[in-house]
Amino acid sequence: MIILLTIFCYFIVLFLFSRWAVGRGNNATFFRGNRQSPWYLVAFGMIGASISGVTFVSVPGMVIGQNMAYAQTCMGFIVGYFLVAFLLLPLYYRLNLTSIYSYLRTRFGRRSHKTGAAFFLLSKMMSSAVRFYVVCLILQRFVFDAYGVPFFLTVFLMVALVWLYTRQGGIKTLVFTDTFQTLCLFLALGLICYEVMQGLEMSPLQAFRAVSHDAHSQIFVWNDWVSKQNFWKQFFSGIFIVIVMTGLDQDMMQKNLTCKSLRDAQKDMCTYGMAFLPANLLFLGLGVLLLQYSQKMGLSLPASPDELMLLPVAGGMLGQGVVVCFTIGVMAACFSSADSALTSLTTSYCVDIREAPDDETLRKRSHLLIALFFVLFILLFRTLNSTSLIDAIYLISSYTYGPLLGLFAYGLFTKKNVADTLVPYIALVAPLLCLAIDTFTFHVWQYKFGYEILMLNGVLTFVGLYFSRYFQKSSIW
Repeated sequence: MIILLTIFCYFIVLFLFSRWAVGRGNNATFFRGNRQSPWYLVAFGMIGASISGVTFVSVPGMVIGQNMAYAQTCMGFIVGYFLVAFLLLPLYYRLNLTSIYSYLRTRFGRRSHKTGAAFFLLSKMMSSAVRFYVVCLILQRFVFDAYGVPFFLTVFLMVALVWLYTRQGGIKTLVFTDTFQTLCLFLALGLICYEVMQGLEMSPLQAFRAVSHDAHSQIFVWNDWVSKQNFWKQFFSGIFIVIVMTGLDQDMMQKNLTCKSLRDAQKDMCTYGMAFLPANLLFLGLGVLLLQYSQKMGLSLPASPDELMLLPVAGGMLGQGVVVCFTIGVMAACFSSADSALTSLTTSYCVDIREAPDDETLRKRSHLLIALFFVLFILLFRTLNSTSLIDAIYLISSYTYGPLLGLFAYGLFTKKNVADTLVPYIALVAPLLCLAIDTFTFHVWQYKFGYEILMLNGVLTFVGLYFSRYFQKSSIW
């Protein structure tokens, strides 16, 4: 009942925020926020949107098998955010884009535009389903199972809440609600850290020393080139993850494009890019403290690293306050990801696929339809998933964002054209080749590609686009 009451109050606050910030919006409000968003609100809100519920639950558990090596990826994130701010944002503002994939039509043609948008729709639907799956799974486990509520109904109700407060204002609503949700996320995280330190009878300084001297606090892996945790693999993967999952992602860029000017958008991106490393170090440090707390209380390690964060919450050992904080934190992280995903998916479908940016009826129907598809993808992921949630997101992104990386890189760094009719086939073949190469190298050399499969995917797409121009005038195509 505490969790249900917390969710109810939290949603009421979000709904009031959306009504106060927007009222009744139109397509210009929904898609672009009328280009009036203060950059500092966008920057603060983007921290919560980038972190997501997966980070809240999965990153602390990463220390079990990977120590704090994930911080190496976060270091690459910083470089990636600066590259996006000064390489891609000027392009998007110069072309005055609503959807960033419209650039592909200008540069290559209609089929390239549709291909880029289609890959975004697929990838964002899948990765957002993974993120929102977190909050649905936790609520099912701690609340609705006891009442005999089936999981599909839990998912439907939670997605319906997100749809309800985003259906009018869209991206303009999210600028304000994400600011509130990021504030809730960090307040909840801080209170959980405080309660864990109290359970360990440590001051903040003692906790810092305990984390830094723990064997699980190791960050850097320099000498093992086979390991997925090798520094250079993680660092460069972090750079390219940000480029594709932020710079080439309509979801992340749509909020930045609501700023009043290019300079404001660059300030907001650099600000939240710098904040990403300390935020994740805080999550990883909490993971180390939770391991120490579990050892002190005689708790066995969970079967899945994702459940480390749930141990003290499930047992109620840290009090009801932690239950409330944990609920708010997960809700804030998951809602801030899901609401922007629904908005950006609706934008891309209306602007890129249907090419009807001024049709309000289409926008409202599409928003509802995408919410229903969102439910189906979450249920599908529950059936198929067998890996860590954050790894699942990056694995999905490596295969689906790779063609986008190749398309934009070719457009930005060359002046050559492509065979527009061949682009959809190249974008499909490149991920399949990556899968074949990954399978081959594992069987022959026992080398398993990690996040670097994203870079390989982009390179293969780039090469395919380069050679496609030789077929441009061929009668076959």
